[in-house]
Amino acid sequence: MTAPSKLSGTAEHVSFEFELMRKGIHMMSLSIPVVYYFIPKELALLILIPLTLAFVLGDVLRTFHEPSFRLYHRIFGKMLRPHEKTRQKKTLNGASWVLISATFCVLVFPKLITITAFAILIVSDTVAALIGRRYGTKRFNDKSLEGSSAFVISAVIVILFTPKLQHAPAEYFIAIVSAVIGAIAEVLSFDIIDDNFAIPVAIGSAMWLLYVLFLPEMNVYALDG
Repeated sequence: MTAPSKLSGTAEHVSFEFELMRKGIHMMSLSIPVVYYFIPKELALLILIPLTLAFVLGDVLRTFHEPSFRLYHRIFGKMLRPHEKTRQKKTLNGASWVLISATFCVLVFPKLITITAFAILIVSDTVAALIGRRYGTKRFNDKSLEGSSAFVISAVIVILFTPKLQHAPAEYFIAIVSAVIGAIAEVLSFDIIDDNFAIPVAIGSAMWLLYVLFLPEMNVYALDG
């Protein structure tokens, strides 16, 4: 689950149709920020922590337990990227990283920031990956300029629908600048850390800092109750 795009190498081993399927599953994670808007932080963590541990345990089993690896490969084989098809490289899959980053963001950031950062991750990651795979030509770091552009444009649309404190123009500016930083972090995170973690953490950190710098009078914890 990466964005903006995987144009060559690893991504070419996954057909565009199965990439659509992968991203369709990825979009289901949009339920995390939507549900979190309506429930308290404590309940969100009560749900996320066990779920995250279960997914990580599943990744550990498939890595070190041959029968689990064969079952995993049999069920998801056609949608797997090369690094997910081998036990040689000890790595977590995208779903585990989504849950890890969701848990981390809920723990660390105010609800306002977590919802925005995570909604951008889910929607813009999906749009950017598909646009990059289909139309990407200008490549860098195994990503594409087209995919990165799609990430930012779709993030701006997402920002129109995410919560704001007072709907001040500066709030939209902060969110858009943070989204651009998230797109940059995705590119720079290549082969360092999974983008499902890098993107929301970069966006969340940037938003928090910019609120402090430009809108210090606003209470970013207002939605936390």
